[in-house]
Amino acid sequence: MNSNIRFPGETDEYRTARNELLEAEAELRRHVESVAAKRRQMPVGGVIPEDYVFESANGNVRLSELFAPGKDDSLVLYSYMYGPAMETPCTSCTSMLDALDGEAPHISDKTNLAVVARSPIARIADFAKNRGWRNLHLLSSANNTYHRDYGGETPEGDQMPMLNVFTKRNGRIHHFWGSELLYARSEKGQDGRHIDMIWPLWNVFDTTPEGRGKDWYPKLGYLRW
Repeated sequence: MNSNIRFPGETDEYRTARNELLEAEAELRRHVESVAAKRRQMPVGGVIPEDYVFESANGNVRLSELFAPGKDDSLVLYSYMYGPAMETPCTSCTSMLDALDGEAPHISDKTNLAVVARSPIARIADFAKNRGWRNLHLLSSANNTYHRDYGGETPEGDQMPMLNVFTKRNGRIHHFWGSELLYARSEKGQDGRHIDMIWPLWNVFDTTPEGRGKDWYPKLGYLRW
């Protein structure tokens, strides 16, 4: 595969290697779409065991009420690792949500999106305000078993990052998909990250000579020169 672009000073060696990489990139794009198509073709999962009641900044809201009129097809719900016993929330989750906050208006124009954590809603809202988040629909599961039921909490109470998708069919809400790659058997040399497709950070690093590296992870803040 070849492209029509050429960059100043590039060598024939560079162009040959780049064209080989271009073919690999095209194959990756085809594979990503193939996996997405296979996901869309899955049968729906189980009916939710209860219509969970969450706390929001505007009062209680049921899971069924997170499906806005005209957008009944899907609900994307992210379990944020910020439990009541945690002094600060998960830095990796926070990094991903920093980006998702910017994309939330675009996502919400087409489908339903919310973020839920186990801490009380006031604590979640305070952190979000200090973080500068403006667009995420934030919820608390402090008074229900949602996190435990859908992979966001271990039996010991440890918080886990989990992305779940729900769908409404014939008046009933079904689980459709969860990012359970996190719970699958680990592969040698592979990190446990399981939501890279919605997390720009790692995809940007993948374009650089240094790559992701093995020792760097996001922080809640950074020193500025």
